[in-house]
Amino acid sequence: METLPQFPESTAVGAARHIDEYAAAGARYVTTGQQGAANTQRAYAGDWKRFSAWCREHGRAALPADVLTVAAFVTALAEAGKKVATIQRHCAALSKAHQLAGLPTPTDDRQLKTLLEGISREKGVRQKQAPAFTLAYFKRVLQGIDAERLDGVRDRALLLLGLAGAFRRDELASLDLAHLRFDEDGLVVELPRSKTNQKGEAEEKAIFYAPDRRSCPVRAVKDWLAVLDRHGRTSGPLFLSFHKGQRLSRRRLSTFSLNEIVQLRLGAPYTAHSLRASFVTIAKLNGADDAEVMNQTKHKTTDMIRRYTRLDNVRQHNAAQKLGL
Repeated sequence: METLPQFPESTAVGAARHIDEYAAAGARYVTTGQQGAANTQRAYAGDWKRFSAWCREHGRAALPADVLTVAAFVTALAEAGKKVATIQRHCAALSKAHQLAGLPTPTDDRQLKTLLEGISREKGVRQKQAPAFTLAYFKRVLQGIDAERLDGVRDRALLLLGLAGAFRRDELASLDLAHLRFDEDGLVVELPRSKTNQKGEAEEKAIFYAPDRRSCPVRAVKDWLAVLDRHGRTSGPLFLSFHKGQRLSRRRLSTFSLNEIVQLRLGAPYTAHSLRASFVTIAKLNGADDAEVMNQTKHKTTDMIRRYTRLDNVRQHNAAQKLGL
C-alpha cells in the first residue's frame, strides 16, 4: 500500500510546500477515503478542486484551512445561488480532507455551524427528491413493455429487480451474474459493496416470487438470464447495453444509461432512484414496519426511512378521505 506523505505543520501559504501540492495531496486523500462510493468520490473530488482553486485565487491556504477561509468560501457559494445541499456537500468534502490528513476540521467550529444554519434558514433545506410512483402505475408500465424485444426483456428485469430490491442506481448497474443465487423461495442477491457497506462485508437482498408472473421480479430476471445464455454470456455484468438493431454488446450498462431507461419506461419525472423511493413508500403503505424496510434498503437509521417515505402528497395518506362525506 502506498505510504501517504505527511503534511507540514506550517499553515503559511507557500511555506515548505506550494498550495498546489497541498491541493493535489488533499484530493488524493479524499479519493482514498471515498473508495467504493463512486458517486460520492467524484462529487468530493470536484468540491475539493473548486475549494482549492478558490483559495489560490484569494491567496489562502486550502489545507490546512482556517475557519475564516471556509466561512468566506461558504458565503461565496451561497451568494452564487448554490443549493443548501450543495454547500453542505462541499463542507463534508473539506472536512473529510482534513480528517484524512490528521488535521483539525474547520467545519466543526461553532461559528461556522451558525453561519450554515443561517444560510439554511434563508435558502431553505427542502431537497429535490426523486418522486415515487404507485404500484398500479408501475404494473401498467410493465404491461406496455414489448417482451418480444430483447431490450424489453432486459428493461422488465431491471425495473422489477430495482424496485423489489430497493437498489441504488450504482448497485444495480454493478451487479454481476455471480452475485445471483436462486432457490425455491426466489433469489438472493449478494452486494459486494454499497454506499453503506464500504468495507465489502457480506450484504444480501432477498427477492421473492410474485403470484402474478407479469410482475414477478424473479421470473423477469430468469427471462433475461435466458437471453444472456443464448448469447453465450454466462459470466460478467448482469445488465448489458445494446448496439443498434438489438445486438447485445459486452458493455456493462452505465448508471447514466440505467437512469435513461427508467425515464424512458416510467416517464421523465422519474429517475432510477424512484425505484428505491417507491419501494419504501409502497411497503410502508402496505403495512411494513421500519425494520422490515431497512432489512432490504440497508439503511442504518429509521430517520432515513422517514425521509424516503413519499407520503407527503396532498392527496395521498390523507385523513380527508375518511370523513365519510
